[in-house]
Amino acid sequence: MPNKSIVLDRRQINQKTERIAFEIMENSFETPVIYIGGISGNGFPFAERLVKKLNEISEQQIRLFEISLNKEKPASSPVTLSIPEKELNGAYVILVDDVINSGRTLIYAVKKLLDHEVHVLKVATLVNRTHRRYPVHADYVGLDISTTLRDTIMVSLGEEEMAYLV
Repeated sequence: MPNKSIVLDRRQINQKTERIAFEIMENSFETPVIYIGGISGNGFPFAERLVKKLNEISEQQIRLFEISLNKEKPASSPVTLSIPEKELNGAYVILVDDVINSGRTLIYAVKKLLDHEVHVLKVATLVNRTHRRYPVHADYVGLDISTTLRDTIMVSLGEEEMAYLV
């Protein structure tokens, strides 16, 4: 296995998740319903954590849904949502992924969401790499990290929780 450097441990992941949840609440407190869309893979479990924290600190209604796509070849199959798509018309939506590496996954997810007339679309991520190939901006970020083009950030959620650089 290649060498890995830990950039976030379990405690730091929890702190970053809590801070992002508070930022979301502060920026959307007048919105009665927020849709949180987690990208399949680690984006969805990270979205679940944000929803859990938001439910603790806010009286807003939070609707969690999953966005499924082929991360290796996103154009090869359709992007699907786990909720009726018409619900997103006029909605306040936060798109969530664990790491923004190249930005490709987020671009395809954003395209799917913009097929609907969402009112607001924001992006939240645990780790934001500053080198990317696609024009993606994260509104809520746990950790910004500068890496080389060859580096990869991996996030492990579960028993051995950490974000690390490979």
